[in-house]
Amino acid sequence: MATLDEPMDAKSGGGSLSSSKAQFIAPGHTPTSVTEAISEVVLQKTPKWWYAGFGVSFLLVNVLLMSVTWLLVKGTGVWGNNVPVAWAFPIINFVWWIGIGHAGTLISAILLLLRQDWRTSINRFAEAMTLFAVACAGIYPILHTGRPWLAYWLMPYPNTMGLWPQFRSPLVWDVFAVSTYAIVSALFWYTGLIPDLATLRDRTKNRFAQVVYGFGAMGWRGTAKHWHNYETAYLLLAGLATPLVVSVHTVVSFDFSVAQLPGWHATIFPPYFVAGAIFAGFAMVLTLTIPLRTLFKLQDFITDRHLANMAKIMLLTGLIVVYGYTMEGFFSWYSGHHDEGFMMWNRITGPYRYQWWALILCNGLTPQLLWFRKVRSTPWMLFFVAMVINVGMWLERFVIIVTSLTRDFLVSSWGSYSPTVWDWGLFVGTIGLFLALLFLFLRFLPMISIFEMRTMVPEAKLDKPHKEAP
Repeated sequence: MATLDEPMDAKSGGGSLSSSKAQFIAPGHTPTSVTEAISEVVLQKTPKWWYAGFGVSFLLVNVLLMSVTWLLVKGTGVWGNNVPVAWAFPIINFVWWIGIGHAGTLISAILLLLRQDWRTSINRFAEAMTLFAVACAGIYPILHTGRPWLAYWLMPYPNTMGLWPQFRSPLVWDVFAVSTYAIVSALFWYTGLIPDLATLRDRTKNRFAQVVYGFGAMGWRGTAKHWHNYETAYLLLAGLATPLVVSVHTVVSFDFSVAQLPGWHATIFPPYFVAGAIFAGFAMVLTLTIPLRTLFKLQDFITDRHLANMAKIMLLTGLIVVYGYTMEGFFSWYSGHHDEGFMMWNRITGPYRYQWWALILCNGLTPQLLWFRKVRSTPWMLFFVAMVINVGMWLERFVIIVTSLTRDFLVSSWGSYSPTVWDWGLFVGTIGLFLALLFLFLRFLPMISIFEMRTMVPEAKLDKPHKEAP
């Protein structure tokens, strides 16, 4: 019978993997030391900095609660939304959060199917980030309708009043795409957690924690049958999640590309949005991974090579995003359409030109630093680039939505937009919610997959025999 601390081969269900995988884990580790190092992050006494970080996050969650409460009491008029800018901060932040959630599914599903071993150290953390980002994103469209208590009208539930959603609206497509993405991502994340929950169940000395972890582990004992069922389910979920990486943000881009508005009606939006989502997602993964691996002393498992690989993916997707910016300008000129040409000229020289130039600086120029090996191999430099990209991807959504809505076909309908304090309060509050959920995850669940990291240990004689799982 397999033991919980045995390294399991992903293909055969047992045995050590080749030493070629050791490049993604520091030398000198055994399966036992890997288990102890990662599980200790959860089982150790809570560090003081965790309380400080969670306290700040909880204060921001209260800002979110105040903003939502005031919105429900007064209505959507407390926002800066107006005519013609009926879409503003809620949709900007919705698209931004959905984009951040893309890296988790890419790392977990696509890199798993492509047998990229370096994903092992970051997939659990990225999957959790995906769930928290989707939770933050889902708040906005529900509140943006103005009547969140009637959000269930978007679902095609049987009713006697003949009230059905408009299935030709991409906003309804969003409901199905995002909800499917959230459900599959949650199942994928939880399935990967089951063996590690069993490990924590067996290692913790707290009776209450044993019961909770045991309930989550669902009777896992590490038998050959358990591993077979697990690997089958995990592979099937990876296959289901892979097309979602492309489809979800493609459907989100349809919110804009199916409209006739200048700057939105573009066939390049689907691939451009998907690349931008992966770009933003990896930037957020790096933003959170770099400080956390230092705070938890996990440099042996999240090595500089992991950071460099993520930087290379950011560089690739960043180049695709820059290509999208270039094609937007080319299409506006080549179309010969006056309104399309004016749209691009207005972005560059109009009232929101500073946001556009900042966007080009953040997403176009700054990522080019990743061509240099020194930047890719220096954590603080990589952290700086990732933070700049996070800002730039938010500015991208702002520019796409606001500049097109403020200057449409009729000069008589032109307007302007500026967010209110409640717009900013809701946005900052969702950042607090994201961080609060992240801190809770770090405290109670392993941020790195324990059993998958054991498979990365090269062939070595174990220090002592392990007890067989009961």
